[in-house]
Amino acid sequence: MSQTDADSTQMLTALLRMRSALQDVRLPLELPGAPEQRDAQQEMVDQLEDYVIPRLMTIDAPLLTVVGGSTGAGKSTLVNSLVGRRVTQPGLLRPTTRSPVLVHNPEDAMWFKQDRLLPELERVDRATNDPEALQLVASDTVPPGLAILDAPDIDSVEERNRTLAAQLLAAADLWLFVTSAARYADQVPWDFLRKAADRSAAVAIVLDRTAPEAVETVSTHLARMLASRGLKDSPLFVVVEGQVDDEGLLPPESVAAIRGWLESLAADAEARTAVVKQTLEGAVRTLARRTHFVADAATEQIDAVRRLRDDANKSYDQAAAQIAEASADGTLLRGEVLARWQEFVGTGELLRSLETRVGWLRDRVVNALKGKPQQAERVTVAVESGLETLILEHAEAAAERTEASWRSIASGQILLADAGEDLGRASRDFRRRAERAVRDWQSDVLDMVRSEGADKRSTARFLAFGVNGLSVALMVVVFAHTAGVTGAEAGIAGGSAVLGQKLLEAVFGDQAVRTLAERARQDLESKVSELLDTERRRYLDLLDSLEISPQAPENLRNASRRVDDLRFAAKGGAPKDGRPDA
Repeated sequence: MSQTDADSTQMLTALLRMRSALQDVRLPLELPGAPEQRDAQQEMVDQLEDYVIPRLMTIDAPLLTVVGGSTGAGKSTLVNSLVGRRVTQPGLLRPTTRSPVLVHNPEDAMWFKQDRLLPELERVDRATNDPEALQLVASDTVPPGLAILDAPDIDSVEERNRTLAAQLLAAADLWLFVTSAARYADQVPWDFLRKAADRSAAVAIVLDRTAPEAVETVSTHLARMLASRGLKDSPLFVVVEGQVDDEGLLPPESVAAIRGWLESLAADAEARTAVVKQTLEGAVRTLARRTHFVADAATEQIDAVRRLRDDANKSYDQAAAQIAEASADGTLLRGEVLARWQEFVGTGELLRSLETRVGWLRDRVVNALKGKPQQAERVTVAVESGLETLILEHAEAAAERTEASWRSIASGQILLADAGEDLGRASRDFRRRAERAVRDWQSDVLDMVRSEGADKRSTARFLAFGVNGLSVALMVVVFAHTAGVTGAEAGIAGGSAVLGQKLLEAVFGDQAVRTLAERARQDLESKVSELLDTERRRYLDLLDSLEISPQAPENLRNASRRVDDLRFAAKGGAPKDGRPDA
């Protein structure tokens, strides 16, 4: 393998990787500039697949000249006249929807029947109105080494025509831009020509349908416009307005200069190769540069997703922390829970005796609790209701906070609109799931007490308190773990917790009680966390469904740098600062 072949293989590999990296980038969020970057990304992938990669693999393929231009500029008539017979149908009504037509010498058929060029277009050998097909026409009047493609109007009112025209022009070795004396200053053609100049593409201009008396004035003005836009070296041909024959062809002398120029390119392999390399190298350089803008857009998407994700996590982490605080600082030992607990233990007298007569208290509690299983159940029900309400309130608040933060940016608004449910409220089944989680926790507390008291079930105190009574006491201890409430409630909550702890210590001992309380608290926090994580996932799943890869921007930049490195090496230079050239 020669060095040239090795360099070409390395470049081909690098371009394939760059295409893959481009395809891996996703820009789904509606951020400023995102629609334009999505279009640019697709254009770049199309050009790599339609032109750059196939052309690099078959550098000796015929020179593809794409004839493009504005509506009514006379492109099809020009193509027919260059070929010498009608091969493409001029549009009598606008817009004309038909397939692009590629005319080639029979000897070059092998180059175009395969899916080397525009691989997604079906090859057909008949006239068709299918824009998804490429009509192939073999003609001896087209010299070997040259192919002419008649493209749709670049300013067609049909979007598919415009898109296909842009795609075909991006796949050209040589652009033959056709305009007219009436339309040469239109903006749309100049947008295409600017892109051609930006990537050093080979371009020739045909000023068609020009009245003889206007030739000098219009051509001079057009030449100045070309020079001012970086296209001063592009050949400019003028076709004088005239009659067409019965076949719809212009007089041979009207297109002789254009035909002669194209035939000279076809006959000179060196000149033909120079045109191909000029356009190919310009396309590669421009693609490598433009990938950095797509990578920047991808980074903005990642940053936006991170912000939305952080907002959701912050809201639900806050809810979890607030529930944990409220379920440990005595807040729950109020209202119904406190009333039922006092009924259960006769709190008034017991609290007055708590600090001075602990031993007496224990015996009194044994007697007080005898025959009160239903009061223990009432405390359990009150705890269940209080916990459920607490959890539901904070889940609703977290949903509202997250929705508000997402609605503050346009991309978040669109995600919420596409969610298919009202994410500003807790899930419809959240109350049911919260009820089940609280009951499961109470059941776990019951199991902890039952397990811890396995060898104490025959003792008088254990029998007096019962598994349910001891479980209730453990819940009360958990709910006043930090005793954060203030004022009169502090004494009530704190006293209730101390009383519950003394009940438990009377059976299990102080170390066992501390262990049980910590286990019960952690179990409650775990169940609350699981509940909130399920709610949180409603938001996070929306972000995950976007399939935005954090590595995609850097992978694309690295692929682009590799292409630039090979370009510079081929020129005998080296990249500067790792940045793409202009």
